[in-house]
Amino acid sequence: MGVVPAGGRPYVLLSCATSIDGYIDDTTEERLVLSNDEDLARIDAVRAGCDAILVGAGTVRRDDPRLVVRSERLRRARVARGLPPSPVKVTLTGRGDLDPAARFFTVGDADRIVYCASPAVAKTTELLDGLATVVDAGDPLDPARALADLAGRGVGRLMVEGGGSVHGQFLTAGLADELHLVVAPFFVGDPGAPRFVGDGRFPWHPGRRARLVETRRIGDVVLVRYALSERCPEA
Repeated sequence: MGVVPAGGRPYVLLSCATSIDGYIDDTTEERLVLSNDEDLARIDAVRAGCDAILVGAGTVRRDDPRLVVRSERLRRARVARGLPPSPVKVTLTGRGDLDPAARFFTVGDADRIVYCASPAVAKTTELLDGLATVVDAGDPLDPARALADLAGRGVGRLMVEGGGSVHGQFLTAGLADELHLVVAPFFVGDPGAPRFVGDGRFPWHPGRRARLVETRRIGDVVLVRYALSERCPEA
């Protein structure tokens, strides 16, 4: 695991891809492809540099992600550093309505941690039956409490991959250090589709602008990287 930064919580990197008009999906049954192969390779490298990857329970249900490092070269490099091939998998759930057959639980050898609202801990522990470590994260579920627990487990760098409600929780609580925002070259324009984040009171506003540290063209998409705390390096 990595070294936990000063401040008592992991370094938190948020990663998201959106349409030009800010949507992260549409309302069809098929998953909306916002990225491209070159950017997916970049994301894989970012994953490989983290100790843990976090998504919300809604993302586990909707997208059934594997959350593993895909590149064999990157996996070998992690093992050579004394790390497991892929980072720890983490999810947050208020109700504990997770499918034990989801790829989050069945694919890869990484440890799995489920942070659960207090009323659902017993049910979730029974449901998952040893597939993951279930941790009480308060009522209502508190992301800061989950981060403190991850720090205690040696997680120094955490990648948060969504969905929108989870990104919103971390951002409005001021628990993010860096944002990787990829913009795809099309519009969705569907008011029923989910956006990057919903309404809320964010620490970054016209009077306190986030610091832009990088823009990069990656094929037909654009990566915009923002520093959201002083812990984010320039390069």
